[in-house]
Amino acid sequence: MIKVGGSGRLTDLVGLGALTSLVPRHVLDAAIELHGCREERIRKLPAHVVVYLLMALCLFPDDDYEEAAEKLTGLLASVPGSGWEPPTRGAVTQARQRLGAEAVREVFERVARPAAFPTTTGAWLGRRRLMAIDGFVLDLPDTPANLEEFPKDSSGGYETAFPQARVVAISECGSHAIVAADMSGCWDGEQTLAYSLYERLEEDMLLLADRGFYSFYAWGQARRTGAQLLWRVQAGLRPYWLCDLDDGSWLAVITNPVVGLHRSQKDRLREDARQGRDLDPDRAVVVRVVDYTVPDRKGDHIRLITGILDPTDATAEHLASCYHQRWEAEIRHLWCPSSRVRLSLWDSVLRGWFVGGLGPAGAGVEARRPTPALV
Repeated sequence: MIKVGGSGRLTDLVGLGALTSLVPRHVLDAAIELHGCREERIRKLPAHVVVYLLMALCLFPDDDYEEAAEKLTGLLASVPGSGWEPPTRGAVTQARQRLGAEAVREVFERVARPAAFPTTTGAWLGRRRLMAIDGFVLDLPDTPANLEEFPKDSSGGYETAFPQARVVAISECGSHAIVAADMSGCWDGEQTLAYSLYERLEEDMLLLADRGFYSFYAWGQARRTGAQLLWRVQAGLRPYWLCDLDDGSWLAVITNPVVGLHRSQKDRLREDARQGRDLDPDRAVVVRVVDYTVPDRKGDHIRLITGILDPTDATAEHLASCYHQRWEAEIRHLWCPSSRVRLSLWDSVLRGWFVGGLGPAGAGVEARRPTPALV
C-alpha cells in the first residue's frame, strides 16, 4: 500500500501494510540518526527504505532482491509522472553496505515486545507470561569476509563445513514473538550468549529453559530481574533436600560450587534455609524441585527447578505441563524457506538485523537465505 507523506520525496510513500503499522517510520528514523547512517544525498534507496526492504526479504524468503523490492515499492510507479523503476540487485547490495547492521539491531530492540493477549492460548501460567530461551544456527555463505568474522571452529571442538552464526533468543511461547536475541560465531556456546539477554526479562515473565542453560551464576543473574524461572537441570546437579510438599514437589538448597564453601559452611546455609532465614544469593539459593517422567519417552526422567516456592501459586502438575511449552520456541526456530512457512513481523525485524550488513565491514553477515537448525 502507498503511504502518503509530506516531505516531497517519492520514497517517503513507501509502505507494506502491516509492516509499516507495526514498525513505524519514526522508529527507523530514530535508529538511523542514532547510528549515523543517514544518506548524504537523495537516493533511490534511502536508509529507512533499506530497513523495510531487509524485512521484506525475510517476509518473502523465496523472492530475489528485485522481486522483494517490487513488492515494497512497485506501486510508486503508479504515481503520475514518477518514472519510478525498482532498484537493481547491485543497488540493493550497495545500500545494505551503507546501512550496516547496528541501525537494524536498534530497530529490533525498540520494537521487539511480547505480543500475546490475556486470552492467547499457551501464553500464560496464571498471571505470568510464558517465555522460552533457546538457540539455533544460521548457515552463512562460504565467503572470505564471513570466514574472517565467523571461522569454522565450533564450541564442540570440531570444524564446521562452512561459516555459521549461533543465535540465542528469548521468545514468547504463545505468540512466538522474539523479544531479545544475540549472536556470535559457533565457538561461543548458548549459555555464554544467554548472559547478555537475561537483563531483558520482566517481573511478569516465567522463563523456561532446557538443561544446557543452567549454572548457578546464570540462575542468579536471571532471578535478579524479578522474573520467575522454570529450568530443567542436568542429572549431575544434586540439590540438598529441605522438605517435601503436598503436590509431590520438594524444596531444596543449591550452593554455589565456585566459591569453595567448606562442609561446615554448607551445613550452616542449609540450616538457615530450613529455619526460613534469608540466604546470601551469591552463596546459596532455595528452589522448588519438580521430578517426573514422560512415559512415551521410555521413562525419561526430567528434573525442573523453579523459584515459585508455593504450590498454591502453581502446582507441580501445572509446572510440568507448562515446561513443555518450551517446545514452541524450538518449533519456531525450525524455519526453512522451502517449507513456505512465513515468519512473523518480529522475526523479520530480527532476521533483518542479521542480514543488515554485508560481511564484517558492514558489522553484520551475509545470510540472505538463512536456514536455522536446532542446536
